[in-house]
Amino acid sequence: MNELNTFHQFFFGVYPYICLAVFFLGSLMRFDREQYTWKSDSSEMLYRGQLRLGSVLFHVGVLAVFGGHLFGLLTPLWFWDAIGVSHSAKQVFAMTMGGIFGTTALIGLIILIKRRFKIDRISINSTWRDKLVLIWILITLLLGLSTIFVSMGHLDGHEMVKLMQWAQHIVTFRGGAAGYIEDANFLFKLHIFMGMTFFFIFPFTRMVHVWSGFASAFYLIRPWQLVRRRNGTR
Repeated sequence: MNELNTFHQFFFGVYPYICLAVFFLGSLMRFDREQYTWKSDSSEMLYRGQLRLGSVLFHVGVLAVFGGHLFGLLTPLWFWDAIGVSHSAKQVFAMTMGGIFGTTALIGLIILIKRRFKIDRISINSTWRDKLVLIWILITLLLGLSTIFVSMGHLDGHEMVKLMQWAQHIVTFRGGAAGYIEDANFLFKLHIFMGMTFFFIFPFTRMVHVWSGFASAFYLIRPWQLVRRRNGTR
C-alpha cells in the first residue's frame, strides 16, 4: 500500500512538473538549436486525399477539447458558485461538449492515422515520432471519451471537483495536489498520465509547430512594415 501511495504521489504530485519543465525548456532549446526542424512537415505534397477533412475535424475538435480542459479545470470553484452554476450542471455541460468535440477530433484523427499508416508514400517519409504522437493522441482521446461513461454514474460533480482542485493546486505550486485524486477512478488517472506525458514528448516531435500557430497572433498587433525604394522614397 505504501509503495502504491509513493507511486501516486510521484506521478500526480511531482511528474506534472517534470513534464511541464521538459515542455517549456525543451521547446525553447529546440527553437534555439534546431530551427530548421521547427515545422509541421505537411504530407499534402505526397498525397492530398482526405487531408483537409481529417485535418479540419481533428484541429477543431482537439482545440475545443484542450480549451475546455484548460478553462474547465483551472477556473476557480468560487467563480462557478458566484454565477450560480452548480457542480452537477457544469459536469453535464463538460460531458456533452467533451463528447461532441472529442468525437469530432477522434474522427479526424482516425482519418489522419489511416493516411499516415496506409499510404505508402506518406508512411515511408514519416519518422517513428510522427506515428508515435498520433497513436499517443488516439489513446489519450479514447481514454478521455471513456471517462464520460464513468461520469454518467455520478452526476453530482464530486469527481470533477476533485480533478479541478488537483489541477489548480498543480499550476499554483501548492502542496498536497496528489491527495485530491487519490481515490479517483483509474480511467481518469490514466487519462491524466497520458495527457501529461504528451507534454513531455511534445518538444521532440513535429508538434512544436503549434507554438508558431499561437505566435502568429502577434502579427495582428505588430507595426506596419515599411518598404522603401532604392532612391529612399516609400
